[in-house]
Amino acid sequence: MSLLRRMESPLTAPPPIEDARRAPIPPTPVRDMSRDLRQRIQNRLIAELDPKLDLSETAQVRRVIEDLFNTVLESEAIVLTRAERQRLFEQVAAEILGYGPLEPLLNDATISEIMVNGPNSVYIERSGKLERTDIVFQDDEHVMRIIDRIIAPLGRRCDESQPMADARLPDGSRVNAVIPPIALSGPILTIRKFSKKPLTVEDLVRFESITPEAVEFLSACVHARVNCVVSGGTGSGKTTLLNVLSSFIPATERIVTIEDAAELQLRQHHVVTLEARPANIEGRGQIAIRDLVRNALRMRPDRIVVGEVRGGEALDMLQAMNTGHDGSLTTAHSNGPRDTLSRLETMVMMAGMDLPLRAIREQVASAVDLIVHQDRMRDGTRRITAITEVQGMEGDVIVMQDIFTFEQTGYEENRVLGRLRPTGIRPKFMARLEQHGIHLPPTVFGFERSLLR
Repeated sequence: MSLLRRMESPLTAPPPIEDARRAPIPPTPVRDMSRDLRQRIQNRLIAELDPKLDLSETAQVRRVIEDLFNTVLESEAIVLTRAERQRLFEQVAAEILGYGPLEPLLNDATISEIMVNGPNSVYIERSGKLERTDIVFQDDEHVMRIIDRIIAPLGRRCDESQPMADARLPDGSRVNAVIPPIALSGPILTIRKFSKKPLTVEDLVRFESITPEAVEFLSACVHARVNCVVSGGTGSGKTTLLNVLSSFIPATERIVTIEDAAELQLRQHHVVTLEARPANIEGRGQIAIRDLVRNALRMRPDRIVVGEVRGGEALDMLQAMNTGHDGSLTTAHSNGPRDTLSRLETMVMMAGMDLPLRAIREQVASAVDLIVHQDRMRDGTRRITAITEVQGMEGDVIVMQDIFTFEQTGYEENRVLGRLRPTGIRPKFMARLEQHGIHLPPTVFGFERSLLR
């Protein structure tokens, strides 16, 4: 039996999660031997490759690597089956052209998140559940090479002077890297994958994240230029929902998107994408989200879509919503619709403007029309749990009214049972929808069901 036949296939049977802090799985002698073989072949390939070869020509370079790979195997008299030879070649090619051990995880459409906790501990998220894989890196330096390969094309760096970095993959997947000295267990890499085919509203309905009635209502709101904030916790699907809501924007409008790392995948033709930039090695050249929001106002936008507000840019976003840029969209981290307003107030204060609290609340109440809150349920599914109208001020309090709320009916077979239901209340901005020629049927708001009761 050849050496590679005894190798375990990655992701075939990941061990159960017992303790995320447990000791790393020690490499077996077979794994060490196979790693040495792969490293030896890889080193020979790198030494024999033409340094002038354009690595961006992936198909051409892959053919060259394959020819050299076959030559190396023959010269060393290494006998492998066809499956073993192909697997070894893919691993070597991934090290030279791709992202090394992460390549099979990135190509697996069922995986939504990849978490590298040092060289010997790699976890994934699949269907909302964490799994530990048996994929390992050679050492810390191997993880660092993969991190550099991801962030270098974006002109960013991750070193001791700046040990944290945000980046993105070519497909839009979000990447975060943290390295020593602040990461004590070795380089940490977190990749939140995005589907190669963006999710559509039909997909969300099929996944029971939203109901057809709520889709009809939100589509009408976007068409009628209602200012919306998508809220939710980390990993609740805010960016995906923002993508779906943005798809309702008419193709005749000019859209300016502003993000820390470009993730939105709008399908309209007239889209201008702006991305923030961190400071360089000298601490200069930073372009913050707030700078981009202010600049976007001079770009004749019909809509401004901000990937996420998390600081003083919230004030500029509210002012844009209040000064003729209706129909703008953004996301914010929060635990619920009411908490979203508190978060917006706090972020406006972070802008450094000495504004009284009542003035801030009046700005929020005047700018934001609708809050769409999404939660990650205990079974791993993402669902919209509230669609809430911001109605205005009464005294010093912002008045809100739920239009749709999630009603949980049970929990069976590790799945949350429930449905997003209308409250039977029509929003106050219905007149704005009708001015745009949109007339929603009473069934959207559950009137017929109320009458039947």
